[in-house]
Amino acid sequence: MAMGFTAFTIALLLQSTAVPLTAGTPTSIAHPELWPTAAARPVRDPKVEARIDALIRRMSVADKVGQLIQVDIASIEPADLKTYKLGSILNGGNSGPGGNDLAPPIAWLTLADAFYDASMIRNDGRPAIPVIWGTDAVHGNNNIPGATLFPHNIGLGAARDRDLMREIGHVTAIETAAAGIDWTFAPTLAVVQDDRWGRTYESYSEEPAVQADYAGAVIEGVQGKVGTSEFLAPDRVIATTKHFLGDGGTGGRDQGDAHIPETVLRDVHLGGYPAAIEAGTQSVMASFSSWNGAKMHGHKSLLTGVLKDRLHFDGFVVGDWNGHGQVEGCTNESCAAAINAGLDMFMYSGSAWKTLYANTLRQAQSGEISAARLDDAVRRILRVKIRAGTFDRGRPSSRALAGKMELIGAAEHRAIARRAVRESMVLLKNDGVLPLKPSANILVAGAGADSVAQQAGGWSLTWQGGGTTNADFPNAETIWSGIDRAVKAAGGTATLSPDGAFASKPDAAIVVFGEEPYAEFKGDRPTLEYSADDKSDLALLRRLKAAGVPVVAVFLSGRPLWVNAELNASDAFVAAFLPGSEGGGVADVLFRARDGAVAHDFTGKLSFSWPKRPDQYVLNRRDPGYDPLFAYGYGLSYAKPGTVPTLDEARPAGLAAAANGTLFGKGRVPEGWSLTLVELDQSKVRLLGPSATTATQRLTVSAVDRRRQEDARRLVWAGGPADARVEADRPLDLTRESNGELSLVVDLRVDRAPSTAVSLGMVSNDGKAVTVPITKTLAAAAPGVWQQVIVPLQCFANRGIDMAHVTAPLVIATSGTLGLSLSDARIDSAPVPMTRCGD
Repeated sequence: MAMGFTAFTIALLLQSTAVPLTAGTPTSIAHPELWPTAAARPVRDPKVEARIDALIRRMSVADKVGQLIQVDIASIEPADLKTYKLGSILNGGNSGPGGNDLAPPIAWLTLADAFYDASMIRNDGRPAIPVIWGTDAVHGNNNIPGATLFPHNIGLGAARDRDLMREIGHVTAIETAAAGIDWTFAPTLAVVQDDRWGRTYESYSEEPAVQADYAGAVIEGVQGKVGTSEFLAPDRVIATTKHFLGDGGTGGRDQGDAHIPETVLRDVHLGGYPAAIEAGTQSVMASFSSWNGAKMHGHKSLLTGVLKDRLHFDGFVVGDWNGHGQVEGCTNESCAAAINAGLDMFMYSGSAWKTLYANTLRQAQSGEISAARLDDAVRRILRVKIRAGTFDRGRPSSRALAGKMELIGAAEHRAIARRAVRESMVLLKNDGVLPLKPSANILVAGAGADSVAQQAGGWSLTWQGGGTTNADFPNAETIWSGIDRAVKAAGGTATLSPDGAFASKPDAAIVVFGEEPYAEFKGDRPTLEYSADDKSDLALLRRLKAAGVPVVAVFLSGRPLWVNAELNASDAFVAAFLPGSEGGGVADVLFRARDGAVAHDFTGKLSFSWPKRPDQYVLNRRDPGYDPLFAYGYGLSYAKPGTVPTLDEARPAGLAAAANGTLFGKGRVPEGWSLTLVELDQSKVRLLGPSATTATQRLTVSAVDRRRQEDARRLVWAGGPADARVEADRPLDLTRESNGELSLVVDLRVDRAPSTAVSLGMVSNDGKAVTVPITKTLAAAAPGVWQQVIVPLQCFANRGIDMAHVTAPLVIATSGTLGLSLSDARIDSAPVPMTRCGD
C-alpha cells in the first residue's frame, strides 16, 4: 500500500510550520499549548464512569495504591495477591512461568488463572478488582514457543502496507489472548535517528510519517476498531504505545538523553502518537530516556501537560522496568515524583516490591501524593480494565479464546507472517543473478541460513534472543528449510554448507549472514560497521565469487550497516532485516515459479537510509549534508532493476571498534583494547601476539583451540600475585547495563585447580578495583570442561566501583597457582539469581 497521510498528520505538519525551529540551548520544559491536539477514543461512556465512581468509593487507600503497582512474575507469587491487591503483573524478557523461558502455552494460562483467582479473593466487603497481565508481544506473542513471529518493525516499515499491520496486530492479539494474557507492550513508535541504538529494529522508520501512517492500523489490529463491536472484544488485547517520548533521539544510547529542541521532539518524535490515541490506545509507556537532562518518568509537562491534557489521552501511563527509580530523588522502591508527574502505574522488578507498596501507601496517606492524583491514576486503570472486559469475562481460562492452543502458530497466521517477510525484504543490488531458477543446483551457506534465532533476532523466547535452538521454535521454518523446500519441489538440488564448501560447483550460492541476536543495552554499538574484527563472512563471499559461483547475499540485521565490502563481493544483495519465524518467505522472492514466471517480486523500500561510511551515525533525510549509499525509499525490483558501482571499502582511520558487549572472543579483544598481564610492582605486559609472559614469569599466556584454531588463550599462574585483564581503549559507561539485567559472562576451562583464592573483578578510572570470589566455582569445575562463570554487573556496582568509568571490565587474579583457558567474555543477559555475587 502506498504511504498516505491521515488528517491528524496533515494538521501536525501545518501546525509545525506555525512554530519555527529554534536554535540555542534546549530546555527541558515542554509548552503543551504549542503541540497538536487529538481526540481521545473511545468517547467516555457515562455508565463506565459511574461504575468507576462506585468502585473508587468502596476502595481503601491501600486498594488504590495497589492498582498503581505492576510486578514482574519472577518477583511475586499468586498467593501474594491474596493480601496485596496489586493492579498488574508482567513477565520480563527472561521471566517465563516458573522461571522457564520455554514454558509451553498451557503453563502461561495456568499461571494467569492463579494470579487472577488470588486477586479476586476478598472477604472485607471491598471490591474485587481483577489483576491484568502485560507482556512484550512485540513481533507476535514472542515469549511463547510455537507462536507466530513476524518480522521486526524495521522490516515492516519497509513493507509500507497499513492493512498488513492491522492483520499482524490482530494475529498477535489472538495468540496472546489464547495464552490468557490481557495486554501487550506494543507497538513501539520510536522515530530512530541514530542507528547505533540497539532498539533500532523496533522502529518502523527514521521518518515520522511512517509511524503516523502505521500507528492507527496497529492499534486497531491489537484492540479492534473503536466504535465497533470488535473493540476490545475477546479476540483482542490491550495495546501499549511506547516509549513516550523521544527515545529515538538519544544519540544511539539506550536510556540516553535526547538533547534536542522542543520543536524537534514534537515534530519528529511525536510521530504516530496522535494517531494511536485517536485509534483508542489504552496505555502509553513512559520512556527510560531523558529530554535535555530530565527523565521522562518524572516529566510532568510531557506526561500530563502534553499527553493527557493536550492530546486528551484518557487511558493510563505505565512505567518501564524500574524506570521510575532513575528520576532525581527517587529509588526503585520510592518515587512519589513519578506519580505526581503523571505516571499511573509503576513497572517494578525485584524482591522489594512490598517496600515500594509501603512507601507509596505512606506517601498517599501523608498527602505527598494527593488524593486527587491517586484517584485519577486509579480511575484511568479501572477505565481500561472495564473497557477490556476483565471485570465481566471471568478467569483467563474461561474466556472465549483461552486454551485454544491451536491458534498459537496457526497456519493462517503463519501465512500472514510469510507475506510480511516477502513484503519487508529490500533488494539493494542485483547484477542479473536474481531471480534464481528453482530447478538449479543451489548451495546455501552462512551461519544464519539454518538458525531461527538469528533470523528472529531479539525478543524471541528470550530477551536478547540467544540461548535457543531451532527445536525451541516449533512451527518455525528456517531460511534454509524454505529454500530446500522450494528447490526440491521444482526438481532442483539444494545443499546446506555453512562454511561454503562444495564438492561440485553449484549454479548459484545463497549466503545468509548478519548480526547475532540482541536487544537493548547489548545491541548498542559505537559505529555502523558490520564486521570490525571478524571477516569470516566477507571471506566466504569472496571465496565463492572467486570460484566463479554467482553469489546472492541475504543479510540479517536490525539496522542498516556499512557493508560496502560485502556488497562488492556479492552479485545480488538482499536486506532481509529480521524476518521472524517464516523463513520460507525469503525463498518465495528469490526464486522464479516453476513455470519460469516471477511469482513474487521485491516490493520493499528502505524505511531507514543506508550508510556509505561506518561513521554516518545520524543519516536522515532532513539532516544537513544528507549523503547515504542508498536513500530512504530505495529498493530495486525485477520489474525496475538498477546497478550498483564498485563501492569504497576503506575504513576511516581511528574508527571506534564495535564491541557489541564482547570483551574477548575468537582469540582477540575489540580493536584498540588490550589483553594485559600484570604483576605487582612490575611493568604491565600487553599481548601483541598469541603468547606472552610477565617479567618474573608468574603468569604465562599461550594460544589454544576451542571452536577454531587459536580462538582461546591458556593462562597459567606459577605463584605470586598476578592478574590477566582486558583493558578498554577509553573508559566504558556501564551504568545502564548494571541496573539489574545484565551480567559479566565468562566462558572458561579449568586446566589446573587453584591453590588459593581467585577473584573476578573490574577496575574503574580512579584505580579502584572491585572483585568477587570465584575460587569455589573453579575448584568444583570438572577439569578440561568448558563452563560459564556469571556475575551480575549489579554486584560490582553495589560494591562501589564507578560503573560510568570502567577501564578494565575483566580482571582474573590470584596469588597462587592456577591454570585456566579463556575463550569468551562478554556483557550479556544470563539466567542467574541476582543475589549471586561470586562464591
